[in-house]
Amino acid sequence: MKKWVLACSIIVLIGCSTDVESSALFPGRTVEIIAPATPGGGWDMTARSIQRSLVSDGLLEESITVLNKPGGGGEVGWQYLNQQDSHYAAVNSSLLITSNLLGQSDLSYEDFTPLAMLSTEWLAIASRSDAPFENGAEVMQKLKENPTSLTIGVSPSLGSGNHLAFVQAAVAYGVDPTELQFLVYSSGGDIMNALLGGHIDIATNSVSGFAEQYQVGEVSILAITSEERLDAFPDVPTWTEMGAEMVFPHWRGIMGPSEMADEEVAQWDEWLASMVETEEWNTILENNDLDAFYMNSQETIAFMEEQATFFEEIIVDSGLAP
Repeated sequence: MKKWVLACSIIVLIGCSTDVESSALFPGRTVEIIAPATPGGGWDMTARSIQRSLVSDGLLEESITVLNKPGGGGEVGWQYLNQQDSHYAAVNSSLLITSNLLGQSDLSYEDFTPLAMLSTEWLAIASRSDAPFENGAEVMQKLKENPTSLTIGVSPSLGSGNHLAFVQAAVAYGVDPTELQFLVYSSGGDIMNALLGGHIDIATNSVSGFAEQYQVGEVSILAITSEERLDAFPDVPTWTEMGAEMVFPHWRGIMGPSEMADEEVAQWDEWLASMVETEEWNTILENNDLDAFYMNSQETIAFMEEQATFFEEIIVDSGLAP
């Protein structure tokens, strides 16, 4: 009996030693960043920006690749992530939360290991430059008088960040968002064509999506969802300064699979905290009209919880709650 106990003890010790050694050697092979979309979109751009910046930083010695897994509004890539180990991470956005709240997906942020918040772009509303609006407050005043007086273009769907940011502003001004006339387009480019063609009165999109036409004087950007005016658009007022008391970041982050060891999360924290300080990463942000929005893994968990409550309230206000 004593020999059997001794043998079992040796096996347990060997097993523990192997686990410790495995964690100490992490990653030990290629790290993959999943873009849950086709090449060319925002998630893909974020994934490839992470790849380039991690390589530039040099802290991670192993190879880093980007893997596109499009489909289901991110769900295909996110489901794939949870079939992998800690060498994989996936780009996410608020769609991870809103799709669940809208009943469009069974996945939630709680099914993954949040690793970091990385960047945000701010959302805006715009009209043609010849429209009779000076700012977003005037748009909301007209809608308060008659909610069906303007047509509002959104993409890519009701329940998207573009739509919900407009809903939040409307509620702040006492406008019933369920009475508004939204027209849904598949992309920001389609919205711009509709706006310039006179098919809609107001468009809601990322501020970068309006930048080119704003710079040549074809559209007026009437309000932006940031807390303060942006350096690149100093003449565009925020909703907050017009009394709406709202800030709406359209964020992107990165997450790992559901089961990750503390040591592996700590390693990702080290990589990403160093990465966001690199010249490569900050040049990418500047070139794409993005703002730094870094939070580490623990801060991201708390932020996700806040965002779930935040979006749940807006979705109820929008009339889209299942």
